[in-house]
This record gives sequence, C-alpha cells and structure tokens, in this order.
Amino acid sequence: MVLDSILSSSPRLKSPSFRRPKDGLGSWATLYQRHRFLLSALVLLTILCTVYLYFAITLGSNGSCSGLSGAQKASCHMELVKDSLSNGKLKFL
Repeated sequence: MVLDSILSSSPRLKSPSFRRPKDGLGSWATLYQRHRFLLSALVLLTILCTVYLYFAITLGSNGSCSGLSGAQKASCHMELVKDSLSNGKLKFL
C-alpha cells in the first residue's frame, strides 16, 4: 500500500523523456535514415548479382554445341568433356 503510493507518485516512471517522439515515423526520410545500411547492402547485392549473371550468361555458354539438339548435342558435350580431361582442365581425386 505504501509501496504502491511511492511507485505511482514517482516522477521517473511518468517522465516522457524515456519515450521517443512520434513525429515523422512514417516519412520516407526517416525510413531511409533508419535503414541506410540495409538499403546500401541491398543495392550492392543487386549490382553484384547483375554482374555475376552477365558473366555467367556471356562466358558460361559454350557456342560450339549451341545449334545442336538431342543425341548430337549429347555427343558434342561428351567430346568437350573428353577434350577437357585430356588437356588437364578437369582433375578428379
């Protein structure tokens, strides 16, 4: 009872200085300031993924078997694997 009256009358517990002001919580500028690091990381990740996909598409496609289909394409890929093994590009343990 005495403790309740002491706690309820304490100015520290009712002080508004512990609360954040609620002005501007929905604005884009505040959102950008709070999440600047995450947005920068997202932009960097997008750029890196774009560069990776560009090089994966341009350098990864093998043009020698591109016009073939079916069994011809499979035999062409087998020839490329045999050539890679004979040149020492692929090594198996």
